[in-house]
Amino acid sequence: MREIAYWQAINEALAEEMTKDPSVFIMGEDVAIYGGAYAVTRGLHAKFGDERVRDTAISEAAIVGAGLGAAITGMRPVVEIMYVDFMGIAMDQLNNQIAKIRYMFGGKTKVPLVIRTEGGAGRTLGAHHSQSLEAWFTHIPGIKVVMPSTPYDAKGLLKAAIREDNPIVYIEHKMLYNTKGPVPETEYVLPIGKADVKKQGKDITLVSWSLTLLHCLKAAEELEKEGISVEVIDLRTLAPLDIDTIVGSVQKTHRLVIAHEAWKTGGFAGEIAAQVMEKAFDHLDAPVSRVCGADVPMPKAPNLERLAIPNKETIKKAVKELLA
Repeated sequence: MREIAYWQAINEALAEEMTKDPSVFIMGEDVAIYGGAYAVTRGLHAKFGDERVRDTAISEAAIVGAGLGAAITGMRPVVEIMYVDFMGIAMDQLNNQIAKIRYMFGGKTKVPLVIRTEGGAGRTLGAHHSQSLEAWFTHIPGIKVVMPSTPYDAKGLLKAAIREDNPIVYIEHKMLYNTKGPVPETEYVLPIGKADVKKQGKDITLVSWSLTLLHCLKAAEELEKEGISVEVIDLRTLAPLDIDTIVGSVQKTHRLVIAHEAWKTGGFAGEIAAQVMEKAFDHLDAPVSRVCGADVPMPKAPNLERLAIPNKETIKKAVKELLA
């Protein structure tokens, strides 16, 4: 099977869905002629033209608000917010309108809106361009949150998101764009709300998503050489959460480590831990462990940035401590 980059997988998903459905269009800052801040929309303007690949003003509130209007009047917009850090500017539209309209109209109005954005650290962009804010969106009923870790998942989940009749926040990690992986040339779509067991194991369950999932796989590979069998689960979708897959794994391994780049306080790991305690407490042989980002604004200095986020070694350390 061919291997392509994460950004190419997303680009293909957009092109395929735009070809298939004329109601799909793209809108955002520098998505047209420039091809997007991380080249994800490269070539789409030349192929589909001004009407379907639209540059906007630098106003996140306007971009998301216009996306809502287009969605409820029959289109399937994919709007891009250049950095997840600036989603706060559009939170009134997202929280008070987009998430609630279908519910408040008794299902008579659909909101087929995808908001693509990117987050995470790794490029030393400082505190305003390096945050992991996914927990914000999981707290809003009516919003689905997707965070793929591989090119295969990125393409299949974006195609599913575009076809979905409910609003989706689709978050890409900036350090994943150039990672490569196998992606079929044939048509496929992945289910939203279903986790993927990336590696089978029997001693401990390791749950993660997005870039941190790749650190988990490397940690698990090295731990295997030391005789520790780690089961690695990629959530892929945070909302809805596939808690059943996690619980099933914990019932087998009896130990759970959750790793993510976002801050520990209020991070999504806390929600997972609480649900596992509610549903599988009797199967746990040790407390649930969390490996998360430090509760500090993201430093600009490369050495401090590395200290502020999880990596392969901190994950391995947490696994060994829980098994001790």
